[in-house]
Amino acid sequence: MRTIVIAGIGTEVGKTVVSAVLVEALQADYWKPIQAGDLEHSDTLKVQKLVSSKQSFFHSEKYRLNTPMSPHAAAEIDSTEINLKALNIPETKNNLIIELAGGLMVPLNSEKLNLDLLKSWMVPVILVSKNYLGSINHTLLSLEVLKTNKVPVLGIIFNGIENKSTEEFILNYSNMHCIGRIEELPELNKKIIKVQAEKIKSELQKLL
Repeated sequence: MRTIVIAGIGTEVGKTVVSAVLVEALQADYWKPIQAGDLEHSDTLKVQKLVSSKQSFFHSEKYRLNTPMSPHAAAEIDSTEINLKALNIPETKNNLIIELAGGLMVPLNSEKLNLDLLKSWMVPVILVSKNYLGSINHTLLSLEVLKTNKVPVLGIIFNGIENKSTEEFILNYSNMHCIGRIEELPELNKKIIKVQAEKIKSELQKLL
């Protein structure tokens, strides 16, 4: 059984959709340790609604913050502080997909970042990249930060509208493995997620 962290090159790159696809493909459990804002429609609930797997268990968030802001700021508004020592990976006999809240350098409190959480866990990462102006820079910087801090990276998943030249450059320059790509989806439902999961399943299983 394997635990994998889903990290993004920034916000709104599709970490939750990718997480749903991976949970479905691996029949894995899911955990998002920190949810900031939109508590009634949290990412955990979104993934749960998109996954057909009966084997998957959806672990409760450790921190549920009311304001859609950086976790450190949302926690301050709620008069609390995120303690990295409290963010223990749930015990499970199943594969586990963990979705980070935001990018690698997002602050969790006044001193620590998502990156520090990854360093404490030392769990392998799949990086989600999405094509937009500046995404090459953001992707390569994210990979460099992970490499410098010796956080293991399994590969990249490209999400959204394809840009071959961008994706080829990122892969060639970084010498990083492309686990797969998830096309721009017209809508989100269990059937569509299952189709995407089938496309990527064989490549994922090589990582287990």
